[in-house]
Amino acid sequence: MAELRFFMTDVFAIGKHSGNQLATVLHDGSMPSDEMQQVAAEFGFSETTFIMEQEPVNGGYPVRIFTPKAEVDFAGHPALGTAYILRQYVIRQPVDRVVLNLKVGQIPVCCPSVGDDVLWMRQNQPRLEHGIDPKTMASVIGLDQDALDPRWPISQVTTGLPFTIVPVRSLDALRKARVDLDQYAAWSQTVWAKGLLVFCLDGYTSLQDLATRVFVPYLGILEDPATGSGSGCLAAYLLHHRCLESEAIDICVGQGYEIDRPSEIFIRASLSGDAFSIDVGGRVVEIASGNLLA
Repeated sequence: MAELRFFMTDVFAIGKHSGNQLATVLHDGSMPSDEMQQVAAEFGFSETTFIMEQEPVNGGYPVRIFTPKAEVDFAGHPALGTAYILRQYVIRQPVDRVVLNLKVGQIPVCCPSVGDDVLWMRQNQPRLEHGIDPKTMASVIGLDQDALDPRWPISQVTTGLPFTIVPVRSLDALRKARVDLDQYAAWSQTVWAKGLLVFCLDGYTSLQDLATRVFVPYLGILEDPATGSGSGCLAAYLLHHRCLESEAIDICVGQGYEIDRPSEIFIRASLSGDAFSIDVGGRVVEIASGNLLA
């Protein structure tokens, strides 16, 4: 019986047992796709990654990402956590950059220098589309329509994994959001961005600029503790709509507090003409390792 080494990390962590949990498996070619999906369901985290090769291919390491229900082309916290594991246990030497070959394309992750423990990933150029009905959206997330912030539209955005971005007026409104799964199921058939990111311009702590909550039921994630892909979409949204009255942002976002997984996500982004530059960063804390019987 083959044994595959795996690691568990907390990504976008404030400390141990915070942030978003990730399992990363060093693949040896022995496990077919359907079994990788079963392993992801067994771990039960938002995502599980599989490092498919331990030598670079076209300058990057091939990686596959699975939620408990499906494989996805891109996800943020798996990119950071997997880059950390690659540097520590595959490359095994200090490097300032690790490139992942994902289905969405190559994603570079910048590793921290001495004295800095935040890893950063560059995200792809976004696609934005507006026109989601506020009344319907409010009903889906269990809020009165007047809890939504009318200054900006509800938008569909993707930098690799699509999210519908929903602004609300206050942290109190954000905390009250609850997805109605029946209404969500009907609504999600009408949009291409089926993940939901709800945000407000208040942080959970004085060190945070914004707060977010993320719901992705169609991928088996009722609520996500920390969402790097969604944060990249949020960055594009904030810049496009000038929510922070600037073409450049450097902010800290809180997430996961309602589900006892407090997380901090760092965003550095700018807009010049039609060109976005979006970097999302966070801390990675190693929690455990072991052998998977395959």
